[in-house]
Amino acid sequence: MSDQRPSKSVEWLQLELESGGTSVLLLDCRSHELYESSHIETAIHLGMTGLMLRRFKKGNIPIQTIISKNEDKEKFLRRFKTDTVVLYDECTAGWPDCGAPASVLFLLLQKLWEDGCTAYFLEGGFVKFHTEYPEHCETLLDSSCPSSSPPMSVLAFGNLRISSDCSDGESDREPSSATESEESPVPSYQPDFPVQIIPYLYLGCAKDSTNLDVLGQYNITYILNVTPNLPNMFEHDGHFRYKQIPISDHWSQNLSQFFPEAISFIDEARSKQCGILVHCLAGISRSVTVTVAYLMQRLNLSLNDAYDFVKRKKSNISPNFNFMGQLLDFERTLERHTSCDNRSTSEQPLCFTTPTNHNVFQLEST
Repeated sequence: MSDQRPSKSVEWLQLELESGGTSVLLLDCRSHELYESSHIETAIHLGMTGLMLRRFKKGNIPIQTIISKNEDKEKFLRRFKTDTVVLYDECTAGWPDCGAPASVLFLLLQKLWEDGCTAYFLEGGFVKFHTEYPEHCETLLDSSCPSSSPPMSVLAFGNLRISSDCSDGESDREPSSATESEESPVPSYQPDFPVQIIPYLYLGCAKDSTNLDVLGQYNITYILNVTPNLPNMFEHDGHFRYKQIPISDHWSQNLSQFFPEAISFIDEARSKQCGILVHCLAGISRSVTVTVAYLMQRLNLSLNDAYDFVKRKKSNISPNFNFMGQLLDFERTLERHTSCDNRSTSEQPLCFTTPTNHNVFQLEST
């Protein structure tokens, strides 16, 4: 493969699919939720959890073991040596720089090459392909989970209940991957457009942020991107105002230090009666955490009430437990602020720390 370009363009793939796509084997390297939400037609999903990734790096696991469906596994084994294999993630545009950590996509690509396959990655990933050729993408509408699964009580969060529908409750996230990954309980079917939480405030996923029709429909001109590496797609056309919070969905990340500026940015949009989209990758963890923090401060809601309010609007939310701990600490800070307001009118700045970082952050007053 050293003498060949290791990627294929979305234009090339579109032409292949238009002609029937019989000699192309597509592999989707994204999280299960993103695959369920939408994927390129005929694509097989590779279910690479963090635990599986660590085993895979040791070189002892063949690729077919991370394909969950038996029919897809058979399809892969039948075709991976004869077809052109194309892998895609959410938005990878090019080969990683020398010394950069390898993403799941590139680890899989290297494995396929070692196995003698003709394999490439898709330039721009799913986001670019879906933007250009949505007619070749499909959604699994019949993937809803049984509604009878009971919610799971979470220790240390009082009456707060986080859904564990269709899941054992584990979330195995891999921080070393250069590709964003939010592996969460498999959700019930969600509409493929952003959800309005309160007037002008919308919660969504990365795909929503790249859809001009959706942004225009909801008058969204402000976009809060809660990821370290997903692009601000329309940043240079002058119509949208962006803020990016460079946080990965991992237990070591301190998202709460960005609460004040995120809340201020949302306030700016709503004060101008402009729609604002808060998104991460899948719209279930980081963006939800920021949205809940906003409701807690601006609507004077408890963590339980703010979380429940958002969950009624979007049932598949699942912030990681570290972010929930930061929201709990934020709630205590807001309670102390309210208590101080009742006792004194002094203009003392409000500050808080977080469970994972003892630095002090100043909180803007309401």
